[in-house]
Amino acid sequence: MARTIEEYLAELRGQLAGEDPALVQDALYDAEEFLRNEMAAAATADPAAGGDPAAGFALAVEQYGTPEEVAAAYRDAEITVSRALRAPAPRQQRSWLGSFFGIVADSAAWGSLFYMLLALATGTLYFTLVVTGLSMSLGLAVLIIGIPFFLLFVAVTRAVSLAEGRLIEALLGERMPRRPRLAPASTGEGMVARVKAWLTDYRTWTTMLYMAFQLVLGTVYFTIVVTGLATALALIAAPFVQVFTDIPMFWWGGYAHELHAWAMPFSILFGVLAGVITLHICKLVGRLHAAYAKVMLVGRFGDAA
Repeated sequence: MARTIEEYLAELRGQLAGEDPALVQDALYDAEEFLRNEMAAAATADPAAGGDPAAGFALAVEQYGTPEEVAAAYRDAEITVSRALRAPAPRQQRSWLGSFFGIVADSAAWGSLFYMLLALATGTLYFTLVVTGLSMSLGLAVLIIGIPFFLLFVAVTRAVSLAEGRLIEALLGERMPRRPRLAPASTGEGMVARVKAWLTDYRTWTTMLYMAFQLVLGTVYFTIVVTGLATALALIAAPFVQVFTDIPMFWWGGYAHELHAWAMPFSILFGVLAGVITLHICKLVGRLHAAYAKVMLVGRFGDAA
């Protein structure tokens, strides 16, 4: 039976072993926040009870539930919420041709495409934040404001990574945390202990690495989408532009080349194929990036804290 918040959180983590680390992170944060708020409220309302932390803790647990009850409630809620938020499954096609072109109606493919378009802007923002924050933290390390600035930088990084997780869940469909990670030294051990805990938490560094490398990935993603869509639109539009404006769309070796009438349907067909292939590539990239972001921002299964 847990007697402190730390023991309660350890038992809750054990009850949720094997669950999605994003779910574990949310459950631990909610539990600690509720227990601490209830204990503080009880101490304020009844100074006599405030002198007995064990009594305040027992009352808070009675109101919130045991680790077993809370874990079961979170599992049930996760199933309900995931069903409610899950995008409609694409209609199953019997033929490979239908499966190939059915990607056009797949919301996951379009969500990945939009994420890849946004990745260049978000990657630039993340890279600037990490590089500026680390360089200034190192520069101010010799001054008294060095540690507070580093704590502020880490706090901002965690907040931005939480926002990135919400974007990933919305567009890529991967379950990401909806609550921040617990402060490593939330038990009041002091600023030195907090800095040490953040420095030894590998997710602090993997989050910064993710944000710094996102500029490279964002550039690649943006290039893939723009190149694929531009090629598809150019091939589809070329026959119509040539017919209505008499302007050739293709140039090679310094010479303009017009499409023959027999080649126009093939140009449109190749344009459609290019667009469909681009959507397939975007969906694949979205799945891979979602798994990569889960490892870098949240952690491995079972080690969420």
